[in-house]
Amino acid sequence: MSQASDLTARIARLFIYPVKSCAGIEVQEALLTETGLDLDRAWMVVDHAGEFVTQRELPRMALIRPQFKFNEVVLRAPGMLALHLAVDTVEEPVRVRVWDDEVAAYDMGAVASQWFSDFLGQRVRLVRFDPEQRRLASLDWTGGVEAPNQFSDAYPLLLASTASLDLLNAKLAAKGHEAVGMERFRPNIVIEGVEAHDEDRIGLLRIATGDGPIVLRPVKPCARCPIPNIDPATAHSQPIVGDTLQGYRRSDRLKGAVAFGMNVIALEGVDRTLRVGQAATGSYSFD
Repeated sequence: MSQASDLTARIARLFIYPVKSCAGIEVQEALLTETGLDLDRAWMVVDHAGEFVTQRELPRMALIRPQFKFNEVVLRAPGMLALHLAVDTVEEPVRVRVWDDEVAAYDMGAVASQWFSDFLGQRVRLVRFDPEQRRLASLDWTGGVEAPNQFSDAYPLLLASTASLDLLNAKLAAKGHEAVGMERFRPNIVIEGVEAHDEDRIGLLRIATGDGPIVLRPVKPCARCPIPNIDPATAHSQPIVGDTLQGYRRSDRLKGAVAFGMNVIALEGVDRTLRVGQAATGSYSFD
C-alpha cells in the first residue's frame, strides 16, 4: 500500500521557449540538458544598452512565434517575413544583462536586429547565450545545489498542473469571464493527475524514461508578474487574470506575491528525454 503522501502523475504537455518572452513551442518530447530543456531561453532580445526586454515592456513579443525546422529556428510575426536563425551560428561576443546578472552572449547580427526592431517599434538586438557562461539559480532556494540556467528568469525549469489552471478558469467563469490557456503561464512541464496547486507541495518528482530516471525538485514558487494578463493571441492585457489570482494565490513564502507554478531544478537525468505521457511519481513535502 502506498503512503498517503505518495503521488502519481503524468506529463500532459511540454513547452520550449527559444527566445525569452516570445511565444513558446509545444512539443511532444524534449531533451533535458544541464540548463533545462534543450534550446529553452537560448536567445534573448536586448535594448541598446544590452538590457533584456520582455513582454512586460513590449507585449507585442507575445505575437512572435518560433518554430523548429531542421537546424533552424524560424520566427514569424504578423506582417513580417519569416526570420530564419541557424541554431549553430552566431556573430560577435557581447555582454548583456538579465535581471541582476551580467553574462556573456553572442550577437545574432544586423538582419535579426532589424527584424525585431521593425516589429517591436524600437531599436533592439537579438543575442544567444554563451554556453561557456555559468549562470546559477539562487543557492538559497536550491539548498546549495548548483543549477545552471540560460536566459530564463532564474531557474532552469517551470512546473505547473492542469488542475491549477482548471481552478483559475472556474474562478474566472464564476465572474463571467472566458477561460485562459496555460500558455500565459509559460511552463516547461505540465502535469495532470494531481489536485490544484499540489505542485507547490511536491518534494521530489521522479519520471521514468527508457534511459533511466529524471529526478526533479521543485524549489521555489513562481512569483507572477503581469505577463499572465497578456493574451498570447492578441498581446492585449486582461488584468482580470492577475486580479483573480490575487484573491487566492498570495504566497507567504514570497512575501505576499502571487504564485502560480513551481520553479524546478534537475537532480538527475541530464541528457535524457522527457515525453508527453510519461508517468511521474513522487511524494509531497509539507515542511
